[in-house]
Amino acid sequence: MTATMSPLALIYDRCASRSRRQLHMRLEGCRHYAEGMGWAIAGSWVDLGEHALAVHRPQLAALLTAMRAEADYREVLCVVHARERLATNTRHRLLLEQRVLAAGGRTVTTFDEPDQPTLSAILEGKAP
Repeated sequence: MTATMSPLALIYDRCASRSRRQLHMRLEGCRHYAEGMGWAIAGSWVDLGEHALAVHRPQLAALLTAMRAEADYREVLCVVHARERLATNTRHRLLLEQRVLAAGGRTVTTFDEPDQPTLSAILEGKAP
């Protein structure tokens, strides 16, 4: 990883509803946050409709592929408005966050939400 390269922000969201107004506001918030942090922005990936609620999310998979391609060269960040934008179910969200980690990145939010308990802690009943 090159110390002189700024982190690379890969923005993700999902939207199951037909209304896209809140989606666009969240995406703009993510872009604004990343720019304010001085991060380079690779782009935005959005799963829509049924894909937004499915276990397999094509756009998230594409984001992870892009993340893997850059992870050896710089810090890569999956930027979401809030952690629930990955999934509202805690276990599902943690599984998706583990996929981000496996791709060489980490998840950050525009609210600077702290990291969640690990999946193993939740599965073992040691976390809320």
